[in-house]
Amino acid sequence: MALKLSDVSSSEGETEARRQLACAYRLFDHFGWHELIYNHITVRVPGDDDHFLINPFGLMYREINASNLVKIDLDGRIVGKSEYDVNPAGFVVHSAVHRAKPDMHAVAHTHTTAGQAVACQERGLLPLSFTSMFYSQRVAYHEFEGITLDTDECQRLAADLGDCRLMILRNHGLLACGPTIADTFLDLYNLQRACEVQIAAQAGGAKMNNPAASCGVS
Repeated sequence: MALKLSDVSSSEGETEARRQLACAYRLFDHFGWHELIYNHITVRVPGDDDHFLINPFGLMYREINASNLVKIDLDGRIVGKSEYDVNPAGFVVHSAVHRAKPDMHAVAHTHTTAGQAVACQERGLLPLSFTSMFYSQRVAYHEFEGITLDTDECQRLAADLGDCRLMILRNHGLLACGPTIADTFLDLYNLQRACEVQIAAQAGGAKMNNPAASCGVS
């Protein structure tokens, strides 16, 4: 029998966090920001800085609900009851941010086509579109190190993120973090849009109009 929300949640704050995170997974599914059963959105358990919620490994984003989210600690150990395991690669990326930035309660990582395409470009996000100009100076970069299974990469990823809330993982994808799930979603939405417009503009083949000189963005 499937676990009920009351079986896995220890407080009203956790229950609400589970519901919001489950909604975020459904919203990402709606936008197509999923990689079948891979990639992750996580949120810190309210009132418990050492525990966060992550998607169960093996389920599509559209199958995730408040009761089947898995609670784990910063070392990737499952806390409490769960019918599922978690993806070690997801733990490495997200625990790096949760451990290094205690004020950032939500983390999201995607492998969208536009995000990966910009991540493959040497100059990364360019100040070409209205949206990108708000974000081009707010994005950190982390060099590609292969599949993120090496816990030693946590410190390097956190160091590269620094004070930023957005990161382009070179040749990999996009990452956003924020004080709430809503903040994280909004930043990732805008970064995703900036990447989509950049790739579309480049694909058009026409000479780019670069407004950097006139607006002070480089």
